[in-house]
Amino acid sequence: MKEAPSWQYNEFRQVGTDYDDPAQVEAYDTRHAQFRDIDAECSETLDRLGVTPQSALIEMGTGTGTLAIHAARRCATVYAIDVSRQMLEFARQKAVGAGLGNIVFCHGGFLTYDHAYGPVDAMATGMAFHHLPDFWKGIALRRMNNMLKLGGQLYINDVIFEDTNVAANISRWITHLAEIGGTKLGDEVATHVREEYSTFDWIMDGLLTRAGFKIQSKEILEGVIGKYLCVKESEAAQPSPAAYPDRRANASSGSA
Repeated sequence: MKEAPSWQYNEFRQVGTDYDDPAQVEAYDTRHAQFRDIDAECSETLDRLGVTPQSALIEMGTGTGTLAIHAARRCATVYAIDVSRQMLEFARQKAVGAGLGNIVFCHGGFLTYDHAYGPVDAMATGMAFHHLPDFWKGIALRRMNNMLKLGGQLYINDVIFEDTNVAANISRWITHLAEIGGTKLGDEVATHVREEYSTFDWIMDGLLTRAGFKIQSKEILEGVIGKYLCVKESEAAQPSPAAYPDRRANASSGSA
């Protein structure tokens, strides 16, 4: 394993909510169910990706593994990646409970996961990409491009802002979630906006195009939640190898 250069972003450092905290991991599904229909989101993601029983799929930022479990019921193999060992262990136990043996859990992230298998048919990431600053989003998308087959699909579901009425949209979003889930949830969303790295849609558009993706569809719900379906149109241009250290972050990998 090569050491990352001193200037590489540390994606293992928790920003916003600390998902290395077992209490946060335990509460994640229940808390998010207050304002998200996660099962419906998973079905929508897999439907848009058009997965089949022969598909191989990578999920970046698997969290508690809900999408990976849905995908494992519809795909041949799922690679579930996360920077939090606590999240991975929680997800692994959920998969065991569901009787699924076709998920490979790997400790790593957008910048450090080394995909040691063949190119996959599809990739997905939900509510994780905002953990990276924009420069590193660009690096991550080029790495993700390399893991996909030509013509493979990428689906991103995350906090992404429209440039129009952005302050009003954010304020309305925080107020709405506070009404649903209480002051604590509203405070968490405010912390997200203040401390994490959600970006504008026009920045995301450019990053995706420059990383070799064609945007097939794009929605920005209420001006704050972005859903992108993209296809790998070409191989991504790569900078020098130093920007992509051979940092195999799979020490805790294993099939559920």
